Amino acid sequence: MSQEHPQRPNPVRYGDVFHVQGELASKPVAPQDAAAFVAAENVALGKIQEGGPAAVVQSAADVNETRGVVHHDDMTNIVREEGVTISEADAGGSSVVTEAIGGQVVGQYVQQGDVGATGIDGSDAITIGEALEATAFSAGNKPIDESDAAAIQAAEIRATGLGHAVPGSVVAEAQSAAAYNARKMRDEDKTKLGDVLIDASTKLTNDKPVTKEDAEGVIGAEIRNKADMCTQPGGVAASMAAASRLNQQK
Repeated sequence: MSQEHPQRPNPVRYGDVFHVQGELASKPVAPQDAAAFVAAENVALGKIQEGGPAAVVQSAADVNETRGVVHHDDMTNIVREEGVTISEADAGGSSVVTEAIGGQVVGQYVQQGDVGATGIDGSDAITIGEALEATAFSAGNKPIDESDAAAIQAAEIRATGLGHAVPGSVVAEAQSAAAYNARKMRDEDKTKLGDVLIDASTKLTNDKPVTKEDAEGVIGAEIRNKADMCTQPGGVAASMAAASRLNQQK
C-alpha cells in the first residue's frame, strides 16, 4: 500500500488576482514584489491606495509566504527587471492613475483633485527627500547597514549640493546607525531604515527633484557596498529609481 504524501499548497499567482497574460500570469506573487509596489505608490501618490495594486500584492504575497511557497527575499523576475510603473493622464480636472508591470495594467483608478505633496499630478516633481521618506514605508523594517548608509549619503549630497554630511543630517544618523548595528547580533536590537528616514525631508538643508543621474548615482553607491551587487528591493536606490521614472513621465 503506497504512502500518500501531502500536496504542496498552490501559490497565488498574478493571473489569480489581476487580468494579466503570458509569463506574468503564471508567476507566484512574491514578498519583495509587494515592497516594490509599496515604494512606487508611496513615491507617486504619497500613500498606499486602499484596495489598490500594492494592497492586493501585499495580501497575496503574505498568503504565499504563509503557505511556504515563496521565501521572504523572493522577487518576481519581471518586477525586478522592469519595475512597477505608475503613470497619470488628465481627465477633466481629475487624474486617471495607471499602474503596470511589464506593460500589463494591474490597476487603474481616478484621483480627484490634487494627489498631494508627493503626488504625480500638477507641476511638483518628486524630490530626493520625499523618495527617502518613501523608503521608510517600503523597507522601513530593514536594519541599516553600510550599503544603506552609502546610498543615503549619495542621495543627501545630491540634494544639498554640499559635498559632505553635516551634524544631525540624515547621513550622519545613517552612518551612526550602521556602525551601531554592526555591533549587534539580533535584528530586533538594530536601528531600522524607518527610524532614520521617516522625516528625511525636514533634515535636509536643501532638496531637489530626483533626476535619472541622481538615481544612477545612488544605485551605484548602494551596490558597491553590497556583496551581491544588487539593490535592496524597496530600499533607497529602488525608491530613487521609482521617483526618477515618475519625474521623467511628467
